Amino acid sequence: MWVDIFPSSLGPPGPPFDISPRKPLKYVLRVVIWNTKDVILEEESITGEKMSDIFLKGWMAGIDEKQKTDVHYRSLDGEGNFNWRMIFPFDYQVAEQTMVVRKKEHFWSLDETTLTTTPKFVTQVWDNDKFSADDFIGHLELNLNAMPMPAKRSKSCKLTMLPEVGKDVKLVSLFEMKHMRGFWPCYDDSTGTRELTGKIEMELELITEAEALERPAGQGREEPNMNPKLDPPNRPETSFLWFTSPWKTFKYIIWKNYGCWMICMVLFLLFLLLIAMFIYSFPSLMAELLVDALKGATGPK
Repeated sequence: MWVDIFPSSLGPPGPPFDISPRKPLKYVLRVVIWNTKDVILEEESITGEKMSDIFLKGWMAGIDEKQKTDVHYRSLDGEGNFNWRMIFPFDYQVAEQTMVVRKKEHFWSLDETTLTTTPKFVTQVWDNDKFSADDFIGHLELNLNAMPMPAKRSKSCKLTMLPEVGKDVKLVSLFEMKHMRGFWPCYDDSTGTRELTGKIEMELELITEAEALERPAGQGREEPNMNPKLDPPNRPETSFLWFTSPWKTFKYIIWKNYGCWMICMVLFLLFLLLIAMFIYSFPSLMAELLVDALKGATGPK
């Protein structure tokens, strides 16, 4: 125990100061993934079509929990429709503008370690593969304290919106804005340079824990499905998992690409069938004609 000793010549000490550590405030980040645009097409179907089975992952940097959307199958133009909500509660130290994370350093650790980090939302775009590892397409990191403004339309969404070393862009704090919606670019920088690999239409809302209880919302499209209510996405009929939809597979893959060939093949087979029937029937027909001719020649005059 520490005891402060004050000289009597200075008179009685002043009121005590509260030196206990600041308590972080509890916030909730709600992210609605609405759509994607211009996502690069990673796969090639058996018919030679370029396509991608698009889904997204999202998490807060420093927190292990990751969430992901459902899959938009067979996107032929890079567009994906999701209407999917992700919810991330976290502790935030307002004075220091840092996120407080408590977790065990190792699985055998008994006590949790408190760490502070920049509050960042990370999202990644992936191509789903059923029989092999999923393919990474692109990612985006958003510092909630210094976020680039989104584009209102996908056409104006470019990599120049994002901050880079030596380049100034307008940044805003989501803690001040509370709500943002628009398009942000995602990119792949595995080669050392950023390559635009898609555009994500998102809605980000930052609220306190008390506000989250007043305005509840469920993950994905689960109940309580409100604030805002998310309807199932209006995906095109060509979006389906091929081995679970045999009729659609025939209609949109086989018939679309090979319909003319199939019609020609059927007509050709019918023609061969007619030829075969003619060849099969020709000898008996000729025999009947010959018999009739002989009867006519030897008959009574």
